[in-house]
Amino acid sequence: MASLLLVIIYIAFIGLGIPDSLFGTAWPAIYTEFSLPISCGSFVTVIIPCGTIISSLLSSRVISRFGTGKVTAFSTGLTALALLGFSCSGSLAALCLCAVPLGLGAGAVDTALNNYVALHYSAVHMSFLHCFYGVGVSLSPYVLSLVISGPAGWRGGYRIAFMIQLAIALLVLFTLPLWSRAHGKESGSHSRRSRSLSLPEVIRIPGVKGMCTLFILSCGIEYTCGNWGSTFLVEYKHLAADQAAGMVMFYYIGMALGRFISGLLASRLHSWQIIRIGQLVLGAAVVILLLPLSPYISAAGLFLVGLGNGPLFPNFNYLTPENFGADVSQSVIGIQMAASYVGIMLIPAVFGLIGQFISPGIFPFYLLVFYVLMILMTRQVKRTLPKKNPPVM
Repeated sequence: MASLLLVIIYIAFIGLGIPDSLFGTAWPAIYTEFSLPISCGSFVTVIIPCGTIISSLLSSRVISRFGTGKVTAFSTGLTALALLGFSCSGSLAALCLCAVPLGLGAGAVDTALNNYVALHYSAVHMSFLHCFYGVGVSLSPYVLSLVISGPAGWRGGYRIAFMIQLAIALLVLFTLPLWSRAHGKESGSHSRRSRSLSLPEVIRIPGVKGMCTLFILSCGIEYTCGNWGSTFLVEYKHLAADQAAGMVMFYYIGMALGRFISGLLASRLHSWQIIRIGQLVLGAAVVILLLPLSPYISAAGLFLVGLGNGPLFPNFNYLTPENFGADVSQSVIGIQMAASYVGIMLIPAVFGLIGQFISPGIFPFYLLVFYVLMILMTRQVKRTLPKKNPPVM
């Protein structure tokens, strides 16, 4: 029963990934149709994380009341409706309005499933969980690349994503009894062991601020590439929009592959060791993007960014009960998810302004700044976490 539930959770995480890569890939076609400046995409990419931050901060209490399964089903359905709204939008204001439920739904699913898997399954399954997120974010650019140059355009890609998302929401809804059969009702012994902490209480735990910063930096790099990688290839490397969409698909494939490999390594290496390997690959990728090479080599660099950065998020999450205790892990993960969406909201948005007023060619230098900060913060976290934990490499 637990294995069947794990399959449902994996599928739900595909649904979490589907919306995340759509907007950045479709944006070159959207701003052309709406006659908007490139930087206007930042309005949407800021609103979505705002909703996600709110739902992440409230998630501990909401999940304690309704349970992970119900929250996942409702939130996935909410994101499906938001995708349908995107496909019908005719203005920037309409896109911004649809971004609100998209962010609210995504944050609840992300927090609920990350903590559930961290508590009930192994590190291998956590990495595979985020590998399926990579499947979702890879699927969207692929679908969009097939339809964006046809009559349906970018709207057709959003409609297809809506249908997939709706099917996933119905699947989770119809399989809700599995949650109590697999690991018992969440209102049982697990809830009594768990403590719901306030934001100030969580922040005071040693190491939480450092881990939150790592989430901000890793997710900022991930979403800067996802939101602006296509624009970089179109505006600076002079690829057509449909070609760029196909190239960005390989970025997300790299992310999924990195998480899959992380799952294979998880039985032999500690999460911190996998994080270190990922950071080394990420550094090599940034160097490739810095070099004045062909757009296809740059696309390979984006693939390596996904390959290296991809394993970081699931391994950071899996470490939460080990770092801070299972009794407060739900509260800590909620804060960590909120922090990650601060990075998702601010770091790509700032690049949008820089790309508008300077040049999209600043893209690899921008990534380099946050990569260096990540390496420095990793060393700081090593010194801050309680000594009982396994040493950071």
